Amino acid sequence: MIDLKSLTIEKAHTMLVSKEISVNELVSAYLEHAKSKNPELNAFIEFFDGSSSLGEGAREWDEGFEKQITHAQALIDAGNAHLLCGIPYGIKDNILYKGHIASAGSHMLENYTAAYSATVIEKLNTAGAICIGRTNMDDAAMGSSTESSYYGPTKNPIDPTRVPGGSSGGSATAVAADMCLFALGTDTGGSVRQPASFCGVVGMYPTYGSTSRHGAIAMGSSLDQIGPFGKNVRDAQIVFETISGYDTMDATSLTDEVRKQLSGNPLHASGEGGSAQQNRVRTVGVPRAFVEMEGISPEVKKNFEVSLEILKNAGYEIRDIELPNAHLGLAVYYIVMPAEVSSNLSRYDGMKYGFRDTGKDLLETYLKTRRGGFGVEPRRRILLGTYVLSAGYYDAYYNKALKVRELIKKDFEKVFESGVDVVLTPTTPTTAFTFGAKKDPLSMYLADIFTISANLTHMPAITIPSGSDTNGLPFGIQFTANQGQEETLFTITSDFEKNKK
Repeated sequence: MIDLKSLTIEKAHTMLVSKEISVNELVSAYLEHAKSKNPELNAFIEFFDGSSSLGEGAREWDEGFEKQITHAQALIDAGNAHLLCGIPYGIKDNILYKGHIASAGSHMLENYTAAYSATVIEKLNTAGAICIGRTNMDDAAMGSSTESSYYGPTKNPIDPTRVPGGSSGGSATAVAADMCLFALGTDTGGSVRQPASFCGVVGMYPTYGSTSRHGAIAMGSSLDQIGPFGKNVRDAQIVFETISGYDTMDATSLTDEVRKQLSGNPLHASGEGGSAQQNRVRTVGVPRAFVEMEGISPEVKKNFEVSLEILKNAGYEIRDIELPNAHLGLAVYYIVMPAEVSSNLSRYDGMKYGFRDTGKDLLETYLKTRRGGFGVEPRRRILLGTYVLSAGYYDAYYNKALKVRELIKKDFEKVFESGVDVVLTPTTPTTAFTFGAKKDPLSMYLADIFTISANLTHMPAITIPSGSDTNGLPFGIQFTANQGQEETLFTITSDFEKNKK
């Protein structure tokens, strides 16, 4: 019997290479557990072994799925195993996997079959990782709770009466409930980090351009990045290092040379000056005015102070900093993101692919298709985005938002130039809320208040569990670093992880 709860990627790898277990046994154990939990949690929309979570039960394993397992085992037997070889994982339903449906949690793409695989999937396939299925998400990735999914809501595995967060709620739940060892999500304004915090796992938004967006169904093109969910920091690091890198198929992808320049001298730099870098006191910046603003739960604030004490005791310098424009991030995000949504979703018109509801003429076909194919939240954001891009309001809203976005970025850059290694905030203003609690869209949008800055500034951020509230619901704290400083993030969050135990 494999103890899935205690497994990490490295532990599973050790068991595989030592022949304590086989790839087939590991994958079967996760599939069996995932299928037993899925009727309650609704984390997976489809399992790739040939059975569907929406069908009447498991059928025989798909031949292609069987070949993946055989290939991974062959790599292990030959002594050529990557750390992810044979490791089961899940993918958010908006990441393309050739030959499988990628619906983005939407009726609009319910029957769309991917003609190619995303670059990140190709990299994981090369490593020998085994994708066991696609996970649930908000309709077209628009939401902060996974309540808007066409396939019904996903439930939080800590407390099924509460949401798992969104839009990557299925991936967060799958990892937290031990249904797979890691998962991929997309993060446009916190869609990996916020559900990771709600479900008590690690979630990461990488530097924009460090992971390829090729094969991810676009929502906000200047904001989206594919990021990992893991059970601990090391798991997230392994996945990130596997899927990152330059991609000629993605015009926003950073070249290896640019990434090297951005990384500068991380805390574990080698060569001249490396020792001094490692031995210096590391500094955590705290934007007090931002963290203590109205609407943040008292329990979240208390947990944040406890987290600061853990870092102090671990030898970190805590420095109060100013981010004077950070509070404007939410307003900026909800202008920039809908504008990009309205552009990206204009392709779903019922003519080329996806859902179509035929009307008496072309205009009525367009109207009925988009009304029937998208849920309430995508339609709301399309309308808002079209409005702010319209001739009479482009300068008043969209152009102004872009200018404030640049101010927010400069605020962070100034902080990092002053010697701060990471900026620390809570990940979310509250712990996971109950279903239906955020019926007002504005109250739902506030769940992103701390996460959106990373997307607007293109800086990497990671959330890790930092305790639980009186109801046993997880808290998360978020570390943000300068562009290209993922190594700094992994070093400091690993320290926190070890010292909080």
